[in-house]
Amino acid sequence: MIKIMKRSEVELSEILYRGEAQSSDKIEAIVADILENVKQNGDKAVLEYAEKFDGVKLASLKVTAEEIDAAYAAADPEFIKTLEMSAENIAAFHEKQLHNGFTMTDKAGVILGQKYTPIERAGLYVPGGTAAYPSSVLMNAIPAKIAGVSEIIMVTPPSKDGSVNPAILTAARVAGVTSIFKMGGAQAVGALAYGTESVPKVDKIVGPGNIFVATAKRRVFGLVDIDMIAGPSEILVLADDTSNPVYVAADMLSQAEHDKMASAVLVCDSEALANAVSDELERQIPLLPRAEIARASIDNNGKIIIADNLDEGIEIANAIAPEHMEVCVDEPFGMLNSIKNAGSIFLGKNVPEALGDYFAGPNHTLPTSGTARFSSPLSVDDFVKKSSYIYYTKEALGAVQSRIVDFANREGLQAHGKSVAIRFEKD
Repeated sequence: MIKIMKRSEVELSEILYRGEAQSSDKIEAIVADILENVKQNGDKAVLEYAEKFDGVKLASLKVTAEEIDAAYAAADPEFIKTLEMSAENIAAFHEKQLHNGFTMTDKAGVILGQKYTPIERAGLYVPGGTAAYPSSVLMNAIPAKIAGVSEIIMVTPPSKDGSVNPAILTAARVAGVTSIFKMGGAQAVGALAYGTESVPKVDKIVGPGNIFVATAKRRVFGLVDIDMIAGPSEILVLADDTSNPVYVAADMLSQAEHDKMASAVLVCDSEALANAVSDELERQIPLLPRAEIARASIDNNGKIIIADNLDEGIEIANAIAPEHMEVCVDEPFGMLNSIKNAGSIFLGKNVPEALGDYFAGPNHTLPTSGTARFSSPLSVDDFVKKSSYIYYTKEALGAVQSRIVDFANREGLQAHGKSVAIRFEKD
C-alpha cells in the first residue's frame, strides 16, 4: 500500500534519489568487455551476442526492405492512422523549435554570426523486453528529421525467431527511419559508436535502455554524443480537493506499470483526497495486466504527500523535479510560472500523462532522477550544432590590434599577439 505522510514527515531525499541506473563494478566490467569486443570484431561480435543474449542465430543484422514492407502491410490500418496523426502532432510541435542563424554587421568592416548545422547521423535505440514502444520511434526520429539529419540508424533487439516487433517497424516507416538493425544491449551501443562492417558509425545516440545500455552510453560519451542517462519513469500529480481520486489513481498507475523502480507521487492539500486515492489505487492495481509491476512500484516508491496548501505543494514539486508533472486544478495556468523544475507539465484535470506519451506532440523523452533541475526534453536542438563565424577587414583588425596584443601578452601567450601584430609590420 502507498505511503501517506505530511510534508514534515517526508524526507525529500528519499524521493530525490530514485534509483538512477548506477553501474556496479561487475556491470562496468561486462560492458567494457562487450564494447571492446565490438570495437575489435564488428559484426562478428554483435552476431555472437545476439545468439548469447537474445537466443537467436542471425544470418545478418540489417532489417530488409521486405521485412519492413511486410510489417506495414500487415498492420491494422487504424493503427497506421493513429501513428500518422501522432507523427503530425509531433512534427508540428517540433518544427517550432527550429532556430535561425544570425548575422551582426553593426561595426564597420566586421561581420559576426552564428549558424546551425544538423549532425549527419543519429543512432536511435529502441528497447525490446517487457514492452515495445513504437511511440519512442516517433519521438526520437521525427525531431531528427526536422533538424535535417541525413541518416537515422535505428537498432532494436530481435525476438527469438529473428524478427523485429512489427509495430516498431511500422512506426519506423512512418517516422522516416533510414535503416534498422537487429541488435540490442551494450553491443548495439558499441556498434553505433564505433561502426561495424554493416552498421554506420553515428554522431549521436538517443533512446532509453536498461542498465547495460545506460552504462554503455555513458562509456562511449565523448566519442559520440548521447541524449541523457535515463532513470526509472516518474510522475508527480499536484491535486486539490476537487480532483477526482479515480482519475488521479489511474494517472499514477500509468507510470507505475512501466517497471518496479518507477515512481508515482501525489502531492495534495487534502487528507480526504489522499485517503481516497490510496483506496482507489488498491482497487485499480489488481485490474491491471501488469499488476505485479505496478504493485511493486507503488509499494516501494509511491508516496502521497499532504501539503498545507498548493503553494507548498509546488515547492515540493520543484524540489523533486519530476519527469512528468500533472497539475490537477481548475485554473492550472495560474501556477505554470511557479513550476521551475519538471520535464513535461500537464495542465488541468483532463490532461493525463498518456496524452503526452503518445499523441499531443511535445516529446516524451524527458529528464529523470531530478535532472529536470538542469536539463530538458529531447528536441530538435539535440540534433543540431552551433558554429560561430567571424570576418574582419584588415582595417578593422588594425583598429583593435594593440588591444589584442596587450591581452595576449598579459596572459603570457606572446605568439597569440604576434599572429595579429605581424600583419601590420613593415617589410
